[in-house]
Amino acid sequence: MERTRNEALAAWMLEHQVTANELADRVNTAIAEFTGSYGTCTERGVFRWLSGEITWPHARQRVALERVTGRTSLQLGFRPRARQPGPAPVSPEEDPVYRRAFLAAATAAGVSATAPGEGPPRRVGMADVARLNAELANLVTADHRHGGTVTHEQRAVDLARKTLEMQRHGSASQRVRGHLYATAAAFTSSAMWAAIDGRRLDSAQEHLHRAVTLAGLSGDPAAQFRIWSHAGMLYRQLGRRTDAVAAREAARSTSIVRRDPLYLSLAHARIAIAHADAGEATTALRSLGHAQDALNRADVALPRPPWLDFYDQAEWESLAVTVHLGLGRWADAEAHAHRSLALLRPQLVRNRAMVSAQLARAQLKGGAVEPAVATALAIPTEMALSSGRLRGLLDGFGSRLEAVAPRTPEARAWADHIRSLRRTTA
Repeated sequence: MERTRNEALAAWMLEHQVTANELADRVNTAIAEFTGSYGTCTERGVFRWLSGEITWPHARQRVALERVTGRTSLQLGFRPRARQPGPAPVSPEEDPVYRRAFLAAATAAGVSATAPGEGPPRRVGMADVARLNAELANLVTADHRHGGTVTHEQRAVDLARKTLEMQRHGSASQRVRGHLYATAAAFTSSAMWAAIDGRRLDSAQEHLHRAVTLAGLSGDPAAQFRIWSHAGMLYRQLGRRTDAVAAREAARSTSIVRRDPLYLSLAHARIAIAHADAGEATTALRSLGHAQDALNRADVALPRPPWLDFYDQAEWESLAVTVHLGLGRWADAEAHAHRSLALLRPQLVRNRAMVSAQLARAQLKGGAVEPAVATALAIPTEMALSSGRLRGLLDGFGSRLEAVAPRTPEARAWADHIRSLRRTTA
């Protein structure tokens, strides 16, 4: 059959300045609002609508298109294909699949409009999004100071739930809804990060699955970048190296990386760690160099999400420490650690403790036992208690110290310190 271009749909997209990719995202979001599951529409699918290859989309997509555009499927240029031979096709109103999808959409809209009480739904706007983002900034600040505590994780979960309740029971524009999904994804990602930092890995995996869905609903590439970056760290802790590399590559493939060198720098630095873990020294150091070059190009004055505030030259130095430790380059790791500690802002308490633990490891591996123990002993006790990642580093440090310098005054001092920590947590 000869194809006829769908001029009505093309005209609507031109009038509203909507690209094929954006329309697919909006359709998938609309489907999620009345089914609970993100749709499967793609940019290629929209092109097939426009070319006339598909003249009658699936029922859920037709309902979603009507919600997105405010026009019926027929007004958008779609026509059901006639069945030959046999009875004439049912009209759109008589299509049972369409009716079920439409009723599901109407029911979802009705619940949203009336819950949780009587009267019209509360209008949600960008001022509400701004208040939620202020909560996110406070959450990030608390994480920097106290690490991934259970309390911090639960607070993030509660804020994500609050954001989604606002989404479900409020009236908002499509733009605001996208921001609400992005904010809910950010809160869930913060919960995941807190669980990773606390080494509550089962909980972190649960948050990951939820965060990926919310980020997909939002269409926000910055939210997607953060989640895949955290996923890479989670998989690394789980020992799933292939998955860790895939997650970091997924982060690097997000569109925000192509637009903002700061994201590109962070992506390269974390990929460098993956190469170092695999013993690929040349590739790891090349990626680390790319990260520095991108960081030099980044405009630090641009507005960015509060969770990205940690990434600067000090953090690059910290990630370089991890790379050089992975490659067994102890002197280089120690040098980067000293530079990181000199540049770190005072409020980044947890990061300072982590870099100090890595410095202690580099010093010990390099044979400097006394400075290594002195560095490790200076790490604040409260941070060692709250961060499971930090405890893991310190446990490894203790095992190495016992292996290379048993029965030394330094080993005894460290053993006494560990016993004191254990009494505190008992």
